[in-house]
Amino acid sequence: MDASTAVSTSATVSLIGFAIVIFLLLFLIAKWKWHVFFALLIPIMIFGILPGVQQNNFIDAFESGFGNTLGSIGVVIVLGSIIAEALKHTGAIQVITKSMVNLVGTKRMPLALTLTGFVIGIAIFSDVAYVILNPLVHSAARTMGVGIATMSTGLVGALQLTHAIVPPTPGPLAAAAIVGADIGKTIIFGGIACFFGSIAGWAWGAYIAGPRIATMASDEFEGVSIEDLDADGPSELPSTLSSYMPIIIPIILIGTQSVVSLVFEEGHILRTIFAYLGWPVIALSIGVWLAYRNIKSESDKEKAKDVWVESALKTSAMILVVTGLGGSLSAILRGTPAVDFIATIFTDYGLPTIMLPFVIGIIGNMITGSTTVGVITAASLVAPMLGTLGLSPEAATLAGASGSVIIKYVNSSYFWVCTSLSRLSVTDAVFSYGGATLVGGLVSFMTVCVLWVLGLI
Repeated sequence: MDASTAVSTSATVSLIGFAIVIFLLLFLIAKWKWHVFFALLIPIMIFGILPGVQQNNFIDAFESGFGNTLGSIGVVIVLGSIIAEALKHTGAIQVITKSMVNLVGTKRMPLALTLTGFVIGIAIFSDVAYVILNPLVHSAARTMGVGIATMSTGLVGALQLTHAIVPPTPGPLAAAAIVGADIGKTIIFGGIACFFGSIAGWAWGAYIAGPRIATMASDEFEGVSIEDLDADGPSELPSTLSSYMPIIIPIILIGTQSVVSLVFEEGHILRTIFAYLGWPVIALSIGVWLAYRNIKSESDKEKAKDVWVESALKTSAMILVVTGLGGSLSAILRGTPAVDFIATIFTDYGLPTIMLPFVIGIIGNMITGSTTVGVITAASLVAPMLGTLGLSPEAATLAGASGSVIIKYVNSSYFWVCTSLSRLSVTDAVFSYGGATLVGGLVSFMTVCVLWVLGLI
């Protein structure tokens, strides 16, 4: 480490600063209920005044980490949020749900809802998607004569898994930027891990949790069909293909860019083409255009120009600043000996290095209740250690993301949204919904481990 550019050359000071950041971050959120922005900013600022810290280098690391991270994914996060707004307001969610029901049959509604959650969780925030689908969950449960937990648990787990693991949702997208992961590979292999995790969550709800929970569906939503979801929505729904395209096309473009870069040599025409088309800014801009093509009414066309964009910007704001601060923290830690010390503990004792981001993701989510905070925290702390740990950026991102969904319980806003709408008791919700995210996260992580051992990530 170059002493002239180091934030600190003292291992002791660095480790103390590292411990202060972690302790205060978790304490300020869990105990004093501070917003994550200040809960991250204050510990970082305290780190900067520790004895032995070179403030000029500290400031340079903070600013460069913040700017570089947002420079790579800031616009992409906003574009993803705009796509989510369009999918929500154009009725695409209803169409996707109907296609999944047609795929597996009405007698397998829990599985159909789980697969729906797997797809739309990539683009829509989990709680928003569940609010939209809740009437159908109750109606389907009454029609099939099963408990509400049987019908809803797989959906709850799948929505949370893809929200945490598969870009271009903000959390994994931010984590990929912080550690320098290839977004295309993260999408492809994250999707594989998340699919197995989602199926595991469905099995937990259908065969373990659901049959043990007696709560039945509410009479309020009896007779609700897929067409009845979001009664204030558009009267004319888009086609099935048009509904999927804003999600699938950007993913295909980004994934193809990664594959093409591996197959063809530098300078090949396909590499040149897909280097641009697969750039997330272009890919998601195309997704926005495809989503906006589904707008049928003149009033929605007017709202799409302004109201939807403003709503997306409000949604993106918190994620952007937290992501930037995560990049600052990572850059600061990279300028200290602390990260090498911690990484060496894993390597010297023969511990599986992939466990480190996974455990940090669990702790971050468990204490703060936020999947996004969990995955960004894991990426921020592990990014400077990747060389010593021998982990690829993609493996670190997906391991941390898998950990960030585990232990969803009473300090999670998503938990309360699902629990209140499904009318489950807290105890039953912890067992069913907490169990689905626990099982789904573990299976996703095990899949990531297999991909890592096989050298695919």
